[in-house]
Amino acid sequence: MEKKQFKMVIPKDVKDWLADQAKKNLRSQSQEIVLALREKMASQEVAAQK
Repeated sequence: MEKKQFKMVIPKDVKDWLADQAKKNLRSQSQEIVLALREKMASQEVAAQK
């Protein structure tokens, strides 16, 4: 899998939540973002199949 890097600007409250979730789930913040995006991708695929 090819990986790309990019810069993202997010509100402080979202960043704080992300850091908290990553710590709770023993993941990096990048892994938490990828997981959230993949979950969103999967839900859109399911919706498109209906």
